[in-house]
Amino acid sequence: MTIDATFLASYEAKFKALADQKRLLIINKLCQHEEVCVCDLVEKMEIPQSKLSYHLKILLDAGFILKETRGTWSYYRLNQSEINKVLSPELCCIFTKPNRTTDQTTC
Repeated sequence: MTIDATFLASYEAKFKALADQKRLLIINKLCQHEEVCVCDLVEKMEIPQSKLSYHLKILLDAGFILKETRGTWSYYRLNQSEINKVLSPELCCIFTKPNRTTDQTTC
């Protein structure tokens, strides 16, 4: 499979987004609920809203979470399809050596 720089850059951003304990914890908290208000996340994460907003922006830019604004509050939920992409065999195949006898990946 031939991959270009844009494709690699998108996954670089995704992996950077996942390379932080606080962001992984946010994903875990969102995994437990259909959606969560930012006000509830501040309480659950026990960090100031400014720091939480920083982490949420990174996850949002990477496509891992979705945001809906209602009035003055923002509600977040997981973008399960993006999470599944990173954890999927599809990505594994990009970084797996082809089987020498068939020239196909082992995925």
